[in-house]
Amino acid sequence: MFQEDRLMGRLVIVAGPTASGKTALAIRLAQALDGEIVSADSMQIYKRLDIGTAKPTAWEQAQAPHHMIDVVEPGAQYSVSRYAQQAAQCVDDILARGKLPIVCGGTGLYIEALVRGHGFSQGGQQTALRRQLEELWQQDPAPLWRELQQVDPESAGRIHPNDKKRVLRALEVWRATGETISEHNRRTKALPPRYEALWLGLSPQPRQLLYDRINRRVTAMLEQGLVEEVRQLWQQGWLQGTAGQAIGYKEMVGYLQGQCTLEEAADQIRQKSRQYAKRQLTWFRHVEGIRWLCYGDEAGFEQLGRESTNCVRQWALR
Repeated sequence: MFQEDRLMGRLVIVAGPTASGKTALAIRLAQALDGEIVSADSMQIYKRLDIGTAKPTAWEQAQAPHHMIDVVEPGAQYSVSRYAQQAAQCVDDILARGKLPIVCGGTGLYIEALVRGHGFSQGGQQTALRRQLEELWQQDPAPLWRELQQVDPESAGRIHPNDKKRVLRALEVWRATGETISEHNRRTKALPPRYEALWLGLSPQPRQLLYDRINRRVTAMLEQGLVEEVRQLWQQGWLQGTAGQAIGYKEMVGYLQGQCTLEEAADQIRQKSRQYAKRQLTWFRHVEGIRWLCYGDEAGFEQLGRESTNCVRQWALR
């Protein structure tokens, strides 16, 4: 479809809030432009979490090649840096075969890490330094907070003293490199990105349309067997780690434990999904150069698909 030299180092991103139609648009672009899809969803990387993560179905995955889905078991530790490394391998392989990489997902930090391609050291892994910091936090977090205030007052000014993950990460960078995480972030952001990206952002308008899509998705998940999926994962002990905190799973575990009714759990999923969608929209609005694709109904979505295909074709051939 495209000359290989025109594609080198370039990819298309289909981003946006949950339930906005990213998967459908990415498949359409992949079919029209000889592309392959690289998922950028922090929960679809987990095996067995299918219905609750709205993972592309077997039929959808058969419509275009998909990558970075079902990467690890639910109990595994997984980091942004690991995603960036593995996804980059997929992107480079797609490019080497003369095809168009289409990154599709709503996890902005994953996408940013992939595009920038640097500055994401192996944070969050159980290194000796991290274990030491964890032990010190358990004993008394106050000295660690005072250390952060002293060595990196800029980070201390934006991190809550009780935010264990971010406090320990900032101190881990400082102790390991002698550079504050604030300085580290400024330095790496000044470097050129690894890939040139065309950002396409999906945004159903008005906002109520997005909320209606979210509500219908939750109802569909229940009809597809979400309760039984969560029951099996919970009983087998797969929901002990990060995967168990995913929207849809945590609420259904509450239902299975008798903490609420099924309808109450479903309402919680709808509400948290709407809140998550708001946060995603806020995050993506800060992306420089993103091209927002707005639609007001399903007919509008079809028209949007044709327009975005032409947009990508012009961008890829320039």
